[in-house]
Amino acid sequence: MTTQPAPRPALHAVRPLAPAVLAGLRVRDDAGRPCLPYEDPEGGAPLRCCLRRSHPGELIALVAYAPLRRWAAETGADPGAYDEQGPVFIHAADCGGPAGAPGYPFASPGALRTARRYDAGGRILGGRALSLGEEPDAVLEEALAEAFADPEVALVHVRATEFGCFLFEARRP
Repeated sequence: MTTQPAPRPALHAVRPLAPAVLAGLRVRDDAGRPCLPYEDPEGGAPLRCCLRRSHPGELIALVAYAPLRRWAAETGADPGAYDEQGPVFIHAADCGGPAGAPGYPFASPGALRTARRYDAGGRILGGRALSLGEEPDAVLEEALAEAFADPEVALVHVRATEFGCFLFEARRP
């Protein structure tokens, strides 16, 4: 009789914006502006609520989001000067979150990304510039595994290099 090895524990979990955060952003964003939904004419916007790209005709909104500030409010950390906000796309109404698609969100071949590492106090520990190449999921997996190999790393923010936009967060499970 052969036994299957036990699955390895996940080193990190990719997270969309939390439902309570989304509910608030759909009223007023982290810059204090009201949410202004619009119909997406072309599709392709990276939606942080469900971690997929928008489809043409979907009702979405572009809002200011402060990812480290939101995490700090949850954990009691103080990000200090690292508290920044930037634009993110979300569905204008509840979409139910990610559908559980395999792979990493917004992992397009050849895309440029930055993986920023933060400690439990909200201080930046460094980062890594990434060219996703022909195997984007493998590049992201390697970068996140490398980040979480450091026991001081509490979370990693993956951003689009071109615009600096926050794409998703990975945390220890």
